[in-house]
Amino acid sequence: MRKLEITDPEIMRLAIQDEIMRSEESRYDHRLHGVLLVSQGFSCAKVADLLGHSPRTVQYWVKRFEESGFAGLQETERPGRPKSLDEKTISAVASDLRKSTETFGYRQNLWDGKLLSHHLATRYGVDLGVRQCQRLFHRLGFRRRKPRPVIARSDAEAQRRYKKTAADG
Repeated sequence: MRKLEITDPEIMRLAIQDEIMRSEESRYDHRLHGVLLVSQGFSCAKVADLLGHSPRTVQYWVKRFEESGFAGLQETERPGRPKSLDEKTISAVASDLRKSTETFGYRQNLWDGKLLSHHLATRYGVDLGVRQCQRLFHRLGFRRRKPRPVIARSDAEAQRRYKKTAADG
């Protein structure tokens, strides 16, 4: 029988890992598979290599399984700082960004990280740094667009004569 091969295995591996991390159930199943492989005699390092994790992560899974059984592999509350923006506020901000800055009384023409940080503080009472605001732009699908500078009172005919190559040829 011919060996089956996956086209673009590296891209597919990343896509599959992303899909596994997408839901709590699939992450639980993923941990179960890791513990199953260890119970079949594979080392934590080998299982980590196969599943794309660090050996220490697999060791944590096995330890939690030993201490709490299947419940030890379930998703738990993760430590860390709580989110500054909830989904409702994020959708409201996305709506704000689709409006002109002048709608909110700002003199600046375009939204940028600094203006969004100010807007979040004044309108929603959320203190978010400029860099986090830039990340929020990216997350919401906005791209940075700078207007091209327009030279005041430029002479189109003088510009045409100045160019090295003729526009018509």
